[in-house]
Amino acid sequence: MASELAELAGLAASTVVTGMATAGWETVQQAMGELWRRVHPERADTVVAELGEARDEVLQARRNGAERAEQAERELVGEWQTRLRRLLAANPEMVPELQRLIDELRPIAREEEPRANSVTMTATASGRSRITMSGRDINITKG
Repeated sequence: MASELAELAGLAASTVVTGMATAGWETVQQAMGELWRRVHPERADTVVAELGEARDEVLQARRNGAERAEQAERELVGEWQTRLRRLLAANPEMVPELQRLIDELRPIAREEEPRANSVTMTATASGRSRITMSGRDINITKG
């Protein structure tokens, strides 16, 4: 059970940290604040403020380059994973709430703003040319 809580907390932390640098940041902040208010209402405002500080760190690191951004984000994911794991260990009834939070925030995290190391591809084809470009996974079937 402990490893499952750690895995769930890690997924949630990654989703939250990734969502910090998106246009949906306010939704991330609000969802985490609500989660904490259910269990520790006296700490919720502090957690929300700390999320804001973490967001500032992520944005500053991204301005300083991809390598710094990746390091900062890894550190923040570790920090928030620990916090969320402790929250779940003390309040196992919050597992479904955290899963709901992940499901709610995952689309926001996918809207991540392009990083400095993003790739832009353009191509021009004429006649019977065929162009195949991929930034990631690709499946090609002849038809």
